[in-house]
Amino acid sequence: MAGDPYKELGVARNASADEVKKAFRKLAKDLHPDKNPGDKAAEERFKRVTAAFDLLGDKDKRAKFDRGEIDADGREQFRGFGGGGPGGFSGFGGAGGPGGRAGFENIDLDELFGMFGGQGRQRGARDFTPKGQDIRATLEISLEDSITGATRRIQFSDGRTLDVAIPKGAGDGQVIRLRGQGAPGRMGEAGDALIELKIAKHPLYRREGADLEMDLPISVPDAVLGGKVTVPTPEGRVSMTVPAGSNSGKVLRLKGRGGHAGGKRGDLLARLVVTLPEPQDEALTKFAEEWRTKRPYKP
Repeated sequence: MAGDPYKELGVARNASADEVKKAFRKLAKDLHPDKNPGDKAAEERFKRVTAAFDLLGDKDKRAKFDRGEIDADGREQFRGFGGGGPGGFSGFGGAGGPGGRAGFENIDLDELFGMFGGQGRQRGARDFTPKGQDIRATLEISLEDSITGATRRIQFSDGRTLDVAIPKGAGDGQVIRLRGQGAPGRMGEAGDALIELKIAKHPLYRREGADLEMDLPISVPDAVLGGKVTVPTPEGRVSMTVPAGSNSGKVLRLKGRGGHAGGKRGDLLARLVVTLPEPQDEALTKFAEEWRTKRPYKP
């Protein structure tokens, strides 16, 4: 939105260079994005204040602006019909024309941005580049995708779609950075897209750190006599031996068939559940009746 750079900084038109600098320093600290994360209004105001100081912090540009020779974007004013006053003020990144950001020569960026993480000039210089904003999104993936890796497509609110490469062993909450896929910048350099991965709840497996837990139904004969059973894993079915005399609740471990955590692969823990046939088998019922009569026992 158009505005007056003096009003943006809150200084009078006859303010001294030191007063302009002091006003900018205070506003920049109060409005800096690191101090106001997620506050779009503060971010926009920060950009307008920055652009205002780009203009008023430079002695020559300020003088031309005051004489009506350039507008707030640093563009020369057309005065062929006797016009004169300063033009509109359009915000961040426009001031200075070919001169760029000369106004910041009078500001100690190390001192100004030292309060934001202690990164000094390196951080301050990066924050004043015309790079576009980063955008954030959440992508829900399956447990299998997180273990084996995959490529999944995500759609943003602006209608764009991107293919996201899910790395093998991806963790819940992991953020994937897609460089240059964020909002476009004023000077052409786009921000990044930050994609946070969320692993969906699985109908079969329960995650416990790097391990996966599951219930594995087995038949009465396999529980009594033992035998080979087929176990579904995130990477396909495998065969496992059930020991003879296995009760419900016994846990069998498949090494290296679990999830990932801390860079390590966990195990798959199969909890046995002895399951009766459906519908109920008459022969099994008769056998149970005779067993209860002749060989009673209490678990």
